[in-house]
Amino acid sequence: MFNTKRGLLALLAFATIWFIILYHFVGSAASIVTSNTFESMAHQLFGALGLSALLDWPVSEYAIYWLVAVYFFPIFSVLACSDQICSDKQRGTLRFITLRSTRLELIAGRYLGQLLIVSILIMLTIAATAILASVRDIALFGESVLIGAKLAFELLIVVMPFIALMSLLNIIVSSARMAIVVATLFFGLGPLIITFIKYQLGREFYLSLIFPGGQINSILSQNGLDGSHYILPLIQTVVLLTGSHLLMKRTAI
Repeated sequence: MFNTKRGLLALLAFATIWFIILYHFVGSAASIVTSNTFESMAHQLFGALGLSALLDWPVSEYAIYWLVAVYFFPIFSVLACSDQICSDKQRGTLRFITLRSTRLELIAGRYLGQLLIVSILIMLTIAATAILASVRDIALFGESVLIGAKLAFELLIVVMPFIALMSLLNIIVSSARMAIVVATLFFGLGPLIITFIKYQLGREFYLSLIFPGGQINSILSQNGLDGSHYILPLIQTVVLLTGSHLLMKRTAI
């Protein structure tokens, strides 16, 4: 990611997108949130969505940041982590890598490497938001650090199963582009198929739990959370990585 032309282009695109988000939305959060027009409208809209607690955050920049980041980083993880093993399969270098490491070590190492990259990018955006808040009011610096650390941890938990899903798809398909296509179909058509199955059989099979990100809507307000929302993404991550390992053991390289 940090030493190749392709990776640097991806980072440039990432930086450009987040510059626009930070400059036009997060940087203007204080003036937006405190305006009378927005406040009355936001209380009605956020109240209907259960997000009114965001209006009470002491650092308003993080309220806007959180609403964007909690959806942006899962999508970014699917795109950025689409090539964990595929390029080695295409070049034929996978067999040489496995001479010095087990297949489990390969999957775990690639997964942790991608998780580290995404966590670095999350921390950079968190730091940029904290700087914006501190420029507006230096007294907010300490609170910005605490809120930023909490949101960074929350985002890390959110993206973990998405990266694990791409690990599994890298075992199944032969190219990073195809992994993105399959992931798009999985999230696009999967819920429709499950809804059809439930409608036909008239029973709840909890098949929707296989989709990463199912807990996002319940954690948006960050209000009254007791830690139980960590269970689903952690279980999904373990299941997807276990499936990746089992498939890898049966795949000829």
